[in-house]
Amino acid sequence: MPARRALFAAIACGAVAAPPVLAAPAVSVTDMARWQAQAAHVSIARDTWGVPHVTGKTDADAVFGLMYAQAEDDFPRVELNYINAMGRLAEVEGERELYRDLRMKLFIDPLELQAQYRASPPWLRKLMDAFADGLNFYLATHPHVKPRLITHFEPWMALSFSEGSIGGDIESVKLAQLEAFYGQQARPATVALASVETGLEPEPSGSNGFAIAPAITKNGHALLMINPHTSFYFRPEVQVTSGEGLNAMAPSPGASFSSTRVSTTASAGCIPRAAATSSTNTWKASSTRMARGSTAMTAACAP
Repeated sequence: MPARRALFAAIACGAVAAPPVLAAPAVSVTDMARWQAQAAHVSIARDTWGVPHVTGKTDADAVFGLMYAQAEDDFPRVELNYINAMGRLAEVEGERELYRDLRMKLFIDPLELQAQYRASPPWLRKLMDAFADGLNFYLATHPHVKPRLITHFEPWMALSFSEGSIGGDIESVKLAQLEAFYGQQARPATVALASVETGLEPEPSGSNGFAIAPAITKNGHALLMINPHTSFYFRPEVQVTSGEGLNAMAPSPGASFSSTRVSTTASAGCIPRAAATSSTNTWKASSTRMARGSTAMTAACAP
């Protein structure tokens, strides 16, 4: 693929393109009107813990709101997830990330993703369209937010970050081995690969968690921690419901509408762990921003 050949050439020459000068694309009147119309079908309620509970008229509306809510919480993390997923990290982090990008591009090809998007069934394309629209609407209504690289999200990008895990199988390809194979040092690849084999026991990997009993904590409360090796926002908890029957609560990787763990509730409108009253972001779109209202949330759930 041309993109892969270009990256190989950059590595061979020891050069990385300078970061582009970013300029947010002008938002057309048609796009803004379309986003505002969809936003009118979405509400975002945050409970006592700040967890967003997104409600949409359709599944696509719910995805639109979910993306907006995640961007609202931490757009830099959201953008970084997709920069990394598309193998473009060196464009913002520098040459040290060249081989991480190379590894991504061995697996992820934007042209293939675009073809997969076009070949997807209509219901899935609607969700991917809503994914991009929610993020672009956020950027359009928050001009103070300055993306590092991605100024406009495309629907096919959703397919680049759909696994839901931190690294997954792709990390079985070691960066040191890629550097040894493609690097500039004049040495046989077999010797280079052998040099990274230490003969030591492999370091344990995978997710981990801790549970600390209240008897040994300072405040007398139990402490639970999961995956402290990840960034704080990597898997935020969200609830998403729609008028088409969707009702799920799960940790969702930043700005992905896939999830590795889903807990469904028994009935639509029942919001687990939410306070009896909560502030609601009532989406009242204007030409430049969203105004927020406040409503009482009466839905309550059994423990």
